Amino acid sequence: MNRKTLVLPAIVGLLGPLLAACGGSDSGSKGGDAIVVGTTDRFTASSDAPAPLDPAYAYDVGTWNILRQTVQTLMVQPRGDGEPEPEAAEKCGFSDTGNERYACTLRKDLKFSNGDPVTAQDVKFSIDRARNIKADSGVFALLSTIDTVETQGDREVIFHLKTADATFPFKLSTPVAGIVNPDDYEKGKLRDGFQVDGSGPYTIESEVKNNELVNAVYTKNPNYKGLLTPKNDKVELRSFEDADAMGTALEKGDIDLMTRSMTPAQIQKLSKNSTGSVDLVEMPGLEIRYLAFNTDATSVKTRAVRQAMAQVVNRGELIDKVYGTQAQPLFSLVPATITGHSNSFFNKYGDPSTTKAKSLLNKASITTPVKLTLHYTTDHYGTATKSEFEVLKKQLNASGLFQVDIKGEAWDKFRPAEQAGKYDVYGMGWFPDFPDADNYIAPFLDKDNFLGSPYTNNQIIGTLIPESRREADRLTASKSLSEIQDIVADDVPVLPLWQGKQYIAARDDITGAEWALNSSSTLQLWELGRGL
Repeated sequence: MNRKTLVLPAIVGLLGPLLAACGGSDSGSKGGDAIVVGTTDRFTASSDAPAPLDPAYAYDVGTWNILRQTVQTLMVQPRGDGEPEPEAAEKCGFSDTGNERYACTLRKDLKFSNGDPVTAQDVKFSIDRARNIKADSGVFALLSTIDTVETQGDREVIFHLKTADATFPFKLSTPVAGIVNPDDYEKGKLRDGFQVDGSGPYTIESEVKNNELVNAVYTKNPNYKGLLTPKNDKVELRSFEDADAMGTALEKGDIDLMTRSMTPAQIQKLSKNSTGSVDLVEMPGLEIRYLAFNTDATSVKTRAVRQAMAQVVNRGELIDKVYGTQAQPLFSLVPATITGHSNSFFNKYGDPSTTKAKSLLNKASITTPVKLTLHYTTDHYGTATKSEFEVLKKQLNASGLFQVDIKGEAWDKFRPAEQAGKYDVYGMGWFPDFPDADNYIAPFLDKDNFLGSPYTNNQIIGTLIPESRREADRLTASKSLSEIQDIVADDVPVLPLWQGKQYIAARDDITGAEWALNSSSTLQLWELGRGL
């Protein structure tokens, strides 16, 4: 490549021939040493989360990226995004006009990595297992529209849905719908530790120290049958304590590629570097960040307090001071690039205004300053998170209406505490399970939402979400989706802050880096190769 920064547009599939000409993944070669990929994702087993890599439990971008390489799903999101395509399945589709009956036929001679045949009964076992265990991560809610799973012979699986769900093919592409072997996974119990078995493109060997996965070696699965074509025989995923250590390893050649999360300073430095042996690849991203509220907590139970915070927060200033060009303001849970997006928060609150916020609090007879602690995770979304919360603290306190402290906690402590309702206000990020507006709404607002939020709105749950799911044409669903976003802006159970781009930095001899992440931040290690 002539440039050290490659920027990929949203419709990345249109660039296929161009990317191949400048060293795309099709030019990669197999064999040789393992391609070593660095990440700051941490994978810890604890008493609160003893089974981080069980498909029935895992529900964050890091653990899903482990599973996507090893556990096969009926459907998969294709290279360059778009509608999901059959993966373990030979074909899938709705077999009725109401989008309530979905049938799949498995590929012939499908096998687990140990050689055991994969049958329709294994698919039913896997899906029913996740639904019945109902892990406290909340991931089972992705399968909530399923009523029953039926099998016909060894290759036919039929899903009978409770209600129409046009997004169901996307949900079958997520790891919670991964196919597991009943010989390896118990029906009613999560599989503790870091062992993973499946029928995906790779097998995995995990190196664990002090209950933490520090290194994962993926080896091409000789029994794999599916849509994907691995461009390598072996990939090593190495976990680093921080982005600086990961960057140093890339500079020294100890790793070949680094992915999430790099610091804003690292990205800025690499984007300006027109020489050297490392390429920075910039891609559209659908990651969002937001503040969430325990709406039962005394400090934020009154809606006016949450509305006043929405009125004070200055997203533009926050991004300028912390992320620069790597993020943009977000005025809804649904990112601006997703069909159905509406700028609901801007429409309601406009530009930041202390005067308007004070009026909201006065009308609700709220004594100021309102004392709050904003909680954030120190190690899950990158080191810039602390700086982000320092800016938020300064903005809220400068209004004179709030007295805010901030407190950081490691993810393995932060997430269980958040789920247990111990935080009044806390910061989270969301990497979509699939690129549809439904996946920025239902996980936060539907029954069994993954936040464990006490906030409920009967109109959203009972009417608007089901209405939106009935529409196969997602543009037609926009009316219901916009109504939901307006309700969220009014009630503020969550406060969206920004949506970000995503980046990969790779050494010059690594091909396929431009395809190694899709817009949902799915790590596609099978695209990586070595070559010119």
